[in-house]
Amino acid sequence: MMKMVFLPLLLCASAFGAQYQVTVNTSGAPASGWLDFQFNPGPVSSQSAFVTIGAFAPGGNLTGFPGTSRSTSGTLPSTVTINNSTAFNFYFQTFNFGPQITFLVTLDGPALQTPDGTSASGSTFGFAMFANDQMTPLLTSDPNGFAVTIDVNLNGTTTVTNFSTATSVSAIPEPASLALAGAGLLLLFGLKSRRN
Repeated sequence: MMKMVFLPLLLCASAFGAQYQVTVNTSGAPASGWLDFQFNPGPVSSQSAFVTIGAFAPGGNLTGFPGTSRSTSGTLPSTVTINNSTAFNFYFQTFNFGPQITFLVTLDGPALQTPDGTSASGSTFGFAMFANDQMTPLLTSDPNGFAVTIDVNLNGTTTVTNFSTATSVSAIPEPASLALAGAGLLLLFGLKSRRN
């Protein structure tokens, strides 16, 4: 007679809405310029959300003081948080380019965790690099200057658009997803071992 084995299933709350590792090969950039991080709501009623830029590893030097909006807190290379609370939310920093920049983008908040189904617009995170004139886009084909954008969709999912051959964007799985996958594997192994 086969015994039933009950393994505890770990149910974890989502640790974050979405997370991406961004790596930019800046060896083709000029010696200096600007880094631009933005997180803006759509044109009509976007649900509340925020983005954090963390694990910032500059292959170059941050210089001067950043320009920020009131919805932005923190200073690179430490964690920076930008809320989508006004029409234009940004972190703008002078930079001496080196060979590479890497950082972690985490998008979170009600728009990702509990979409309301009534908002008419999502929000968009954008990362851009500009020349010293603060207007000429670097390392991108996007006329607005963005190397990469990440849209927060109305259903809480995200969509990445990469405009730069120098930029790579990799999704990082949620800890909750990893825990559930691990619990499922343990359950399968437990059932298999009981049959033997």
